[in-house]
Amino acid sequence: MTATDIRPARTAQQHQLIGLSAAFGIGMLFAIQSRLNGELGHRLGSGVPAALISFGTGLVILLAGCAVVPSIRRSVARVWQTIRSPSGGLRWYQCIGGLAGAFLVATQSITVAVIGVAVFTVAVVAGQAVSSLVVDRIGLGPAGPQPYTPLRVVGALVALAAVVLAVSDRLNHPSGLLLAVLPALGGVFTAVQQAVNGRVARTAGLDASAALAAGVINFLVGFIALLVVFLAELVFRGAPNSLPSDPWLYFGGACGVIFISAAAAVVRVVGVFVLGLGTIAGQLIASLFIDLFLPASDQAVSLPVVAGTLLALVAVVVASIPNLRRS
Repeated sequence: MTATDIRPARTAQQHQLIGLSAAFGIGMLFAIQSRLNGELGHRLGSGVPAALISFGTGLVILLAGCAVVPSIRRSVARVWQTIRSPSGGLRWYQCIGGLAGAFLVATQSITVAVIGVAVFTVAVVAGQAVSSLVVDRIGLGPAGPQPYTPLRVVGALVALAAVVLAVSDRLNHPSGLLLAVLPALGGVFTAVQQAVNGRVARTAGLDASAALAAGVINFLVGFIALLVVFLAELVFRGAPNSLPSDPWLYFGGACGVIFISAAAAVVRVVGVFVLGLGTIAGQLIASLFIDLFLPASDQAVSLPVVAGTLLALVAVVVASIPNLRRS
């Protein structure tokens, strides 16, 4: 191998490491958003309006970006033109990843105040770890089909073991286990969302504006879905509680804008599976600190939580090895 051959390989490897680091940050933001939306849903007495506020503020931020930055508008227009073209390579159903995001944000608002950030995160992770492996295998994401390899399967199993260990002393209440089913389903749908958003971003272009354009479509679809559910809830259950005055409760949408757009860009580099495991590690570590300094419930941080977090980091490293070798 010549020096000319080594340089691109090193560059690709650096891209993998940068993408994995970004996935870690995405997971931390997701945990923060879970805490914010969970508290907002608790204050409002319903998770649906809290999720609607989160998606609504995120959509406003992205639409403001569209109004100010012409390249984002061009990227959104490119996606629309591709969908309308019979041979464009992108179908309308590949643009509805926002439905999965809306479901997950709604489960944040419904469950976190009851089961805590750690249990919520573990449930999401359990669904995401398995689902992302399948999504990568069938080639739903923009990186194309990713084969089952021993290391990738071991990484998924270690991730599942990590999350079970992290909450082994907490999942002893039947009501908590029942509520954990919702974020577990949200984790399954998250892998699909990351894959289709990555395809939308690839269609929109190759720059940062393309990822933001994917975020616009994601938030628009999710906001419309949540608005329909909220109006139905308004008819059958009545109005929620009055809006709380704490400004920090309304930053969940901004967190979502950052990690949804970043995930749409990063998934093209590392694939759905490694992106999922990177976010798993970020979620667990951020959840650990949240439970230490800003707990959503009376659950104390225990040794199994710390051990599970470290084991999740091992899973990320193991699952990333095939990608680094391929680079």
